[in-house]
Amino acid sequence: MNQKYINIIGAKEHNLKSVDVKIPRDEVVVITGLSGSGKSSLAFDTIYAEGQRKYVESLSAYARQFLERMQKPDVESIEGLPPTIAIEQRTSSHNPRSTVATTTEIYDYLRLLFARIGKPHCYICGEPIRPQNAQQIVDTLIEQPEGARVQICAPLIRGQKGQHLEVFRRVQREGFVRVRVDGQLY
Repeated sequence: MNQKYINIIGAKEHNLKSVDVKIPRDEVVVITGLSGSGKSSLAFDTIYAEGQRKYVESLSAYARQFLERMQKPDVESIEGLPPTIAIEQRTSSHNPRSTVATTTEIYDYLRLLFARIGKPHCYICGEPIRPQNAQQIVDTLIEQPEGARVQICAPLIRGQKGQHLEVFRRVQREGFVRVRVDGQLY
């Protein structure tokens, strides 16, 4: 069901008087008008509210118990409405590393979305990355042809500044001949 428009029929939320409107989907749309003409009532109190209400209804009964019940907006019907996100307007945090996602606080939702539906691939060869248990990893190593070189890395230090000379001495005493520091092999 690929709809090209969001069809709103009979929107009567707040100061809207039975408004019918057809908004194109997958386009940037700007709602303009005089102060008090119903821009926010249409965008937030009707379209966004119905999108959020439908989303909450799609959740399991267990998940819904933790969310407040949302009232259906005063509208006859809305068709073709995709999931909705509202971005709150506020002043910037002036952090040079901020993005639109962090500033609008949808960053965490996007991380969760990609973690749930994303399919990770190796950035070098492009092959899909799949979870493996210890036995599968051992089997893969054993399947390597004789004489194949294999490098197994495990983090010893993360996110700590300093030279960590004692760590280098210890791994050398334990028989290790190479270390990788900040992506560089020594």
